[in-house]
This record gives sequence, C-alpha cells and structure tokens, in this order.
Amino acid sequence: MNYRSFSAKQRQVLRWWMPGDINAGKEAIVCDGAVRSGKTLVMGLSFFLWAQTCFQGQRFGVCGKTISSLRRNVLSEILPRLEGLGARWKERRTENLVTVQFLGHENQYYIFGGRDESSAALIQGITFAGVLLDEVALMPRSFVEQACARCSVAGSRLWFNCNPEGPNHWFYKTWVQQAESRNCLRLHFTMEDNPSLTPEIRRRYHNLYTGVFYQRFVLGQWVQAEGRVYDFFTSEMVGKAPDNCDRWHISCDYGTVNPTSMGLWGRCGGVWYRVKEFYFDSRVQQRQMTDAEYADALQELAGERKIASVIVDPSAASFMEVLRRRGWQVRKADNDVLRGIRLTSDCLKSGKIVLCEGCTDCLREMEEYTWDLSSGQKDRVRKEHDHAMDDMRYFVSTVLGNREAAVAAFSVERRRN
Repeated sequence: MNYRSFSAKQRQVLRWWMPGDINAGKEAIVCDGAVRSGKTLVMGLSFFLWAQTCFQGQRFGVCGKTISSLRRNVLSEILPRLEGLGARWKERRTENLVTVQFLGHENQYYIFGGRDESSAALIQGITFAGVLLDEVALMPRSFVEQACARCSVAGSRLWFNCNPEGPNHWFYKTWVQQAESRNCLRLHFTMEDNPSLTPEIRRRYHNLYTGVFYQRFVLGQWVQAEGRVYDFFTSEMVGKAPDNCDRWHISCDYGTVNPTSMGLWGRCGGVWYRVKEFYFDSRVQQRQMTDAEYADALQELAGERKIASVIVDPSAASFMEVLRRRGWQVRKADNDVLRGIRLTSDCLKSGKIVLCEGCTDCLREMEEYTWDLSSGQKDRVRKEHDHAMDDMRYFVSTVLGNREAAVAAFSVERRRN
C-alpha cells in the first residue's frame, strides 16, 4: 500500500492515540466491518507506532485466532513496513517473541493464539502495556478477557479488530454496542475505506454475495448468516401500526427464568399487525416477576382496547389461571412448532401478518432465530432467541390457523449453508 493513499478512516486509526487528537482520551479502539476494508493493516501499523512512540522496555501482546494466521495476516505485513521506516526487529520463533527497536525505544511483543477456551491459560501471569487482538470475534471470550486483564501498565490501551459475526455474539454485545460506556472508539469499515481496492475489485465483491452474506461480508453488518428460520425476512417488510384496527388479540410466551414475551395484534383491512410488545428478561433485569406482575403488564399492553382473547403458552398453567380470574378470555396456544413455523412463514410472505416498527425484540429475534443444524435431528430449531418468535407463532397457529382466517400451509425452505 502507498502510505500517501490512506483513507480518512484509516488516518483516524493511525492518529487516535496521539496527544491533541479528539479521541486521545479513549482507552480502547474497535475496528470492525467488511472483508478487504483495509482495517487489519492500518490497525497493526498504528499499534506498533503507538507502542514504540509511547513506551520503552515494555511488553505487549499480539493475539490472533492462531499464531500461524497472525504471522501471515499481521506480522508479515507490518514488520517489513516498519523496517522500511527505519525500525530493526528480530523474532525468536521458539518463544513466540518479537523485539522491535524503533524511535529510540526497544519493546517486546509476545505472540499468542486464541484457538479455544484452554488458550486463556497461556496468557496468565504476564503484564502488558497494551494488546492487539486481530480477528477477536473468532476467539473465546475467556481468552480475550484474560488478555485485557493483563494490561495494567499506566497508559495501556486495548486494540480490537474483526469482521462481523452474528448479532448475538458476545463481543458485539459487550464491546461494539457498549463502546461509548467503555470509553472505546469504534470505527466501522466498508470496502470504500480501503483505497488500495480498484473499482473493479469492489464490484466483484458486491456481485459475489447476496442476502445476509452480502450484509455481513460486504456491508460489514452483524447479522445472522447461517440457518435463519425466517431467512426471507428483510427490513423492507417492517410496517407501521395502523390507527383503526377492528379486532385485537394478545399472544404470550411465558417464562420465569427465561424471558417473557407478549405481542399485541390488531386487524386492519384483513391484515394482522403486531403493533406493540412487552418483553422482560429476568437475567438482564436481575429479578423475576410474579404472575400478578405479568398480568399487570398485559393489562398495560392492552390499554383500553377490547381484547378478543389472550393466547398463552400451554405450559403456563398458573399464569393462565391468574388471567382467567381477572376476567380475560384465555386460549391455550397451539404449540406444534413446525406447523406453526410453516404457517407463520406463509403469513409473513403473503402479508397476512406485519411486524411493526416498535416491536424491537421481535425484530431482533427474527435475525437470531435459527435452525439447529448441528443437532443431527431433522427440522429442529435452536432453543434460544425464540421467545417473541414463540408468541408470534402461538398467535398465527391458534388464531389464523384455527378457522378465524383461511391460511395455506407450505413448506419453509431451509438453507443448509
């Protein structure tokens, strides 16, 4: 790469740690995004320049999924460029140690592979002034957190670089989404941020992928790329809640330790809209709600609307009894999973049901609800991120699939990637 051709975002990575920069007070940086977007090279180069500029006689960690991939993707690219700038370096492969002399300073860089959970033990006991984690989304959480815990030298910083994984990935939730609260600079890269790519190469990548693979690899979005149950569903299918619904139902998936999800459904012009929702995760909130509290939440969700029926998870016997005593018309949900998924898929595709903008947890689970492709059993879904999915399925199977509206059931195409 020609050093004069850095993009604006790459230049931001190169200077974020420098005194006087607007981001100089940040304690960490995350660069995530598309493949071939130019983030790996500039992150590695900036990391070594920062370490050699700010420290003398310190130890640093350089981590990858494997040591061989780290040498291939990072060290083989960065060290020759540093040498071109006047640096001297030597590597002791048996010790996985690189020593760099540059800008009047000498520092040591220890190389680690974060292959699996056992890798965390390899990094214990050492003190770092900083750590670079390349392909961090491919490493186990225990290894990453152990590497971060090793950085106790004054002025130490954390450097993270990765391509996106699924939207429920622990790194996305704890670092990317919480970058501001962690005093972390997050920079999202696309192929347009890599000036070394020609327009022809960019077009090749744009034409190479479709669907969620295009979203992840080309746009650099954290989306579910494999085994989505409703893989046809896109943001263009999300609607707005109408003002003049003539009939209402509420569907409930009940949990004590697991989340409880409720959806408010209104009919307008023959179409059923999921206009509002209630979603409570006791693990996140660190407390559990009683049946009475859930009944209160259902009443608040209903408001002044006349609810024709409340469709409830058939295993929630105590909750159904509380609702009946309060005067609700309760129906035990049809819980045939595969039939329900087929019906729901058909209704979404045909527009018989529409998910509305305010149903954030339902829309989130649409991206995360997946087939269990590793179970060895045919037609089985993973029992996670499925609570709003279950309450939606209860509504479709019990109301639309039970003579209130004619619905044809077709097979859901399952893609095994």
